[in-house]
Amino acid sequence: MAGYDLRRRLAAEALGTALLVTAVVGSGIMAETLTKDVALALLGNTIATGAILVVLITALGPISGAHFNPAVSLMFAVNGDLSRREAALYALVQIVGGIAGTIAAHLMFDMPIIEVSLHVRTGSAQWFAEWVATFGLVMTILAGVHFARASVPWLVGLYITSAYWFTASTSFANPAVAIARSLTNTFSGIRPTDLPGFIAAQIAGAVCALALMSWLLRTPVGATAEPASDPPQSS
Repeated sequence: MAGYDLRRRLAAEALGTALLVTAVVGSGIMAETLTKDVALALLGNTIATGAILVVLITALGPISGAHFNPAVSLMFAVNGDLSRREAALYALVQIVGGIAGTIAAHLMFDMPIIEVSLHVRTGSAQWFAEWVATFGLVMTILAGVHFARASVPWLVGLYITSAYWFTASTSFANPAVAIARSLTNTFSGIRPTDLPGFIAAQIAGAVCALALMSWLLRTPVGATAEPASDPPQSS
């Protein structure tokens, strides 16, 4: 990210999160329009989300790190790659960008700009699913950066594609995306009252993954540490 000032990094984070949410919400609306088969609708939603993540991380990662996710930015702040101020600003623009993405999707499909979701997503199983989803995402990012940096866009895109199907919550794994999805009463929505449980689980999953991977990826005693590199690209 060398050479990119904070304003441009924040713009990249806002733009990337907006396009990510546009893809999530827009593909959900399109899927609902085209089929009444819930499994087929979820498949369409999944493919669009995984694909856009590969594109956005590849295109915007060199500018901002392509977090698009307050839980990921928090992780990098704890790890020392971002200052607290930068992490707070990243989270703010990610949330604003996500809301803009929901609005953009609604406008494209001639829907009300904002519709508060009535989609119930709550309970211990859903919260644990979000913990698992976010834990796995952060693990994938950290291991990918350590062992295969150039593959991170594909690793993240493929992980989220998979997690859509193996988690009970369909893998939000992102507080900014969850907030944005509370403002659409469509296939991808979540009730605003269900947000606290989801966000708490996501933050907990990110922190646990960081703790484990910090130990797991630590340079072995006597080994030569790898050269320092730019802060990682992620989602």
